[in-house]
Amino acid sequence: MAAGDDETKLRLKATIHFTVGRICQNMSEEYRRKLSRQVVAAITETTFGQCEIFAKDLEAFAKHAKRCTVSADDVKLLARRSTALSTHIQRKSEEVEQEQKALKKKKKNKDADESKE
Repeated sequence: MAAGDDETKLRLKATIHFTVGRICQNMSEEYRRKLSRQVVAAITETTFGQCEIFAKDLEAFAKHAKRCTVSADDVKLLARRSTALSTHIQRKSEEVEQEQKALKKKKKNKDADESKE
């Protein structure tokens, strides 16, 4: 692993640690419970490890489909084991598709209006 890769990995882990810390702090306040630094660190390590597994799986799905780019279908396939996550991703995917269709329609109408002038 190159020095740049190590630095990127450390920055990602630090970002995850910060985010996990904020979530834990909010949950602590909401449920009036304290979480130790060790708990936050353990959650961070677990989250980072799971993200690494997800990245490798997504890369394998795209490679299997003979693509270089991970698609939304790859993400849906990754989330298939978690019903809640799968439902959430499916809903978000549909929202994105609708937004893209609306933008295409808007652009098409704009192009048609410009050609009339």
